[in-house]
Amino acid sequence: MPDLADPRTRAAVTERLAALYAGRPMVVGPAVLAGVAATVDWLRGLGCPVLIVSTGTGAGRVPEPEGSRLVEILAPAADSVTDELRLMDRMARELPPRARSAVERFDPERRGGWFANPFVTTDEPIDGRPVLYGRPAAYLALEDKMLADDLWDAAGVDRAPYTVAANEPAALTAATDALAGPLGAVWSGDARDGFNGSGNYVRWVRDERDREAALGFFRPRCDRVRVMPFLEGVPCSIHGVVLPGGTAAFRPVEIATLRDPTTRRFVYGGIGTTWDPPDDDREAMRDVVRRVGAHLAQAHGYRGAFGVDGVLTADGFLPTELNTRMSAGATLVAEVDRGFFTLLQSHLVLGLDTGLTPEDLESLVSLMDESRAGKAVAVHEGPATVGGSVTRPLDWDGQDFSVGEGETGHTLVAADTVTGLFAKVDPCAALVRGQRLATVTAGLLRLMDREYGTGFGAVEPAPEVRR
Repeated sequence: MPDLADPRTRAAVTERLAALYAGRPMVVGPAVLAGVAATVDWLRGLGCPVLIVSTGTGAGRVPEPEGSRLVEILAPAADSVTDELRLMDRMARELPPRARSAVERFDPERRGGWFANPFVTTDEPIDGRPVLYGRPAAYLALEDKMLADDLWDAAGVDRAPYTVAANEPAALTAATDALAGPLGAVWSGDARDGFNGSGNYVRWVRDERDREAALGFFRPRCDRVRVMPFLEGVPCSIHGVVLPGGTAAFRPVEIATLRDPTTRRFVYGGIGTTWDPPDDDREAMRDVVRRVGAHLAQAHGYRGAFGVDGVLTADGFLPTELNTRMSAGATLVAEVDRGFFTLLQSHLVLGLDTGLTPEDLESLVSLMDESRAGKAVAVHEGPATVGGSVTRPLDWDGQDFSVGEGETGHTLVAADTVTGLFAKVDPCAALVRGQRLATVTAGLLRLMDREYGTGFGAVEPAPEVRR
């Protein structure tokens, strides 16, 4: 068994897996430039000529112009992150003539491939070039929240009570009245029109006003809605990788989902590993991943990374949704060696042999525990703007950020997007072991309201209720 925690051993395995990409022309995108800077650097290191299909600049470092080519396309207007992600596959496959010509000039012999994202499908090539980093449409379809609870049951995983109701007032009212807890209920919409994520199709319902607003949102968008009691506790996730020989389970990740109890609004604010659940809960979460992975493999022929989102409640971890991809949380724990995990994911999704076992991958969990990471982010959908892009030093007093001077250990990086704006604190010296990411993110959102008028409001972290 190779000890992947040994850098030399891991480097040898990585070199073997890198043959999939090495030297091949690679089309990267569609993506904002700041989001693919590290990927472009890595592909160049493998000797790959790179063409970036860019939809904008983004916030943060962009790829160096030397060693790659660039073609820009106009991203269609979108009202939410969900709408943006739904367009990814179509954008890649329906490039404007100028962009398509640029791709053909870049790779006239069609020896290359596409390094895309999990929202570009691998089932069919794009103009004769295989999608080497994406996922099958069948994997994407498994993220429909209407399927999740049957999957937990099939995998033998404890879950909260739920009802999948027709999207009509009487059925949703009856389900909510039956299931609501002390903090009300949560409604989640189906995937009738395609993937939905980032909490865009999730609503917190406590009273008649909330119910009417949620009905108005879901009426034109969904046929069915899942109703669950509001689960109090720390939002978190657990990730793993399905291999032919079983499922490797990694460490928990905190999800900074903040909420405003007055307006019943949820705000996503990033992910981190500086928080630890109790040891028994950690192992229970890892058992969830192994059970779910076994079911995905047996019932759906699944291979590759996935994650289970949920809440660590007073009664333990309860799952809420499945992410059948190299999600943000999986990517975060994979930062111990991004290149290795990128190659691993590509091989598994494409059905290629890696020669690795679950035990091999789990030898990296100790490194994941040592390498704590996190990123406080603010994703705003609306008219607020930072005026292009900004980078500003920040001060942190343990609760709030303020604009600082010089080197402070905290840097705000923000940029306008097609749906509003995106901001992050990177680097962020506040994120040390034991610090909840949600607390830091709440400080970032208050800063964005003061400085840029984003209107996140009086959002707060979920409390820890499990001791």
